[in-house]
Amino acid sequence: MAKKVPLEIILNGEERAEFIESGASLLKVLRQEFGDTSPKEGCSQGTCGGCSVIIDGKLKLSCLTLAESCNGAEIETVAGLRSPDGLHPIQEAFLNGFAAQCGFCTPGMIIAAKALLDANPTPTREEIVEAVGGNVCRCTGYAPIIDAVMAASGQAGKIRSGSAS
Repeated sequence: MAKKVPLEIILNGEERAEFIESGASLLKVLRQEFGDTSPKEGCSQGTCGGCSVIIDGKLKLSCLTLAESCNGAEIETVAGLRSPDGLHPIQEAFLNGFAAQCGFCTPGMIIAAKALLDANPTPTREEIVEAVGGNVCRCTGYAPIIDAVMAASGQAGKIRSGSAS
């Protein structure tokens, strides 16, 4: 039997505690122990971005992050973006801009966009491309995703012109 270690985190604003397997990935713990299935398991090698989460304000790949290294951390996932008032502005922009097709990459894209917009509310188009570049999407061709992030940042008028600087 694997050694169990305590983990205390703040997950989407809620204090959570659990004994977890030592050496388990944060992705596994979020999905199996805490029931948050919004981070997706794609490659399990850190190349697809489907498992992206925000840990203490920084975008991280949960498949490559040891859960026990997050003790005391604040973790945000797409599941935490919901509110009684409705969708988060980034989610609304993805919906309105048809930025999701199959939807598998969408949680990682949205959380990467949130990390960017939290740090830089009015990014350039190039900065958006850089921010979502770690997430693989096989359906949209990225243009609708980039346009949705521009719209969420309040730069909708600059979407088509490409002049978001």
